[in-house]
This record gives sequence, structure tokens and C-alpha cells, in this order.
Amino acid sequence: MSTPVSAADRTLLVRLNRRSRAGIEELCEDLGVTATAVRQRLSRLSDAGMIDRQPVKIGRGRPKHLYGLTADGKRALGSNYQELADAMWSALSEVEDERTRSFLFGRLQDTLVSRYGGDSVGKGALRERLAGLRDALQVHGFTVEVDDSGPLPVLREHHCPYLDISEDDPQICELEQKVFERVLGTGVVLTRCCRDGDSCCEFTPDGSGLTQLGSVEAEVSR
Repeated sequence: MSTPVSAADRTLLVRLNRRSRAGIEELCEDLGVTATAVRQRLSRLSDAGMIDRQPVKIGRGRPKHLYGLTADGKRALGSNYQELADAMWSALSEVEDERTRSFLFGRLQDTLVSRYGGDSVGKGALRERLAGLRDALQVHGFTVEVDDSGPLPVLREHHCPYLDISEDDPQICELEQKVFERVLGTGVVLTRCCRDGDSCCEFTPDGSGLTQLGSVEAEVSR
């Protein structure tokens, strides 16, 4: 699971990583915040599976709890995927051979379809497919919802997951749109876009049928 980490939470994770394990008092001293603030961050990170706690008996009385990073916490602390994604996208875009570039972008599309659709690609009623896509995106850290209040359901992303890339290259928006079309098995219209200054990105299924595409290897080999 990919869980967004705020700057304040990351600071706490860094402190815990340096100390190996620490109690609330030590973290208050390190961070310069109240015990209430520390407990709130610890609770949030514990719910996300990034930290655990161990009771330690010190003399008489109730045991003291020491907190430490889990494997997920260490992974979150070491993650800087945005920089890597920007570099990889730039490298793909600069491939000069058109057939090779098309093949590589197609393989990327295949990977994202598999990640967000899995075995349910194009199956079930449209609203069920939208709900499944929403759930898959949320698992991967997207802030997304399905708005079913209008005549057509809308998949709404409350922040652009590829903002830095999209500012320089609108192809990333087209890629995401095509991935959603394949997962949903229907045409999708990008009706609002953060790249255009909107506060969110909205994808509206238009109801047109799509032939589910397999791997692009068949396309490239024509």
C-alpha cells in the first residue's frame, strides 16, 4: 500500500529511525511539540502500519511504551518516487525511434491497467467498475472519489498525481485517460484537469464501448 506522508509525519519517522525506539517524552523533546500532538501522529502512523510499539517494564508501575518503525515505515522514509518517475518519463519521451517509444509507452499502459484493474478489467456494471477503480487508486495513495449525483458518474481526482510531469508534457494526461478507459471498458472524457488550472481532474465515462486491448506487442509487430 502506498500512503502519503506529511512533512511533520516524515520528521517523526526520521527521529524514530535515528533512535531505533523512543517514548513519547523523547519524541516531544526531539520535535518540540506537545504530547498530544505526538500521540496524534503516532496514532495516524500506527493506523497506516508504519510504526509499532513495545511495552518496556521500568521498575514498578505501568510499563512504558517505546515506538519504532515497521518495514513499511522504513520504506516510506526512503521513498522519493516522484523524482524517479520524472526521470523515467523524461527518458521515455526522449527515445527517438517512434516504434520503440510507442512500444515502451504501451507497456507502461499495460502495467497500469493491470495494477488498477487486475482481473476485473471491463467486468460488471459501469458503476461497479468505477467503484473498483476508485478503490484501487485509493490503495495506491490517490485522493479520489466517484460522484454519482449527476446524470453520468464522475471519477474525481482531488490532486494530480503527475503534476510536475503534466506541466511539461500533456501526454501523461492522455496515458491516464487511456488506462482508465481500458479498466472501465468504455470511453472516458477528461472534463476537468489540474493542468488547465482546475482544482481537480475529472473523468466522465461516455458510455461508448471499447475493445479491450491486450499487450501492445501485437500492435508494434504489425
